[in-house]
Amino acid sequence: MTLDILLGYANRHLATLSRRYRLERVRQSLALLVIDQDMADEARSVHSLSGGESFLVSLALALGLASLSSHRVRVESLFIDEGFGSLDADTLRVAMDALDSLQAQGRKVGVISHVHEMTERIGTRIEVRRLSGGQSRVMVGS
Repeated sequence: MTLDILLGYANRHLATLSRRYRLERVRQSLALLVIDQDMADEARSVHSLSGGESFLVSLALALGLASLSSHRVRVESLFIDEGFGSLDADTLRVAMDALDSLQAQGRKVGVISHVHEMTERIGTRIEVRRLSGGQSRVMVGS
């Protein structure tokens, strides 16, 4: 029952990320299917998703989990560790738009990434640079 509620929240977020996909639960199972609405509602295994598709579905599930927990506890922070390198330019833009939207709703969004294109869209950055001798330099800037 909780998984069905989670999927409802995730699908709302997924609709804003990419109207192409919808998540469904395999009957009498905890397994998930992706419904490809651009391909006549073809049911696909989550294992068949590309890197960009997998990132969007994972982000939608994470946002759905945050929505699910918000009835009891307010989840104000979201941290994403990489995954952006597998995205094409359009999918990267969609993901960044979604993260901007979360920030506009008052949530703090932390991103760990090596993708140079993202630095233009991120307002405040903490940059860690490797130095010789096993040392690093931390720089905070906008």
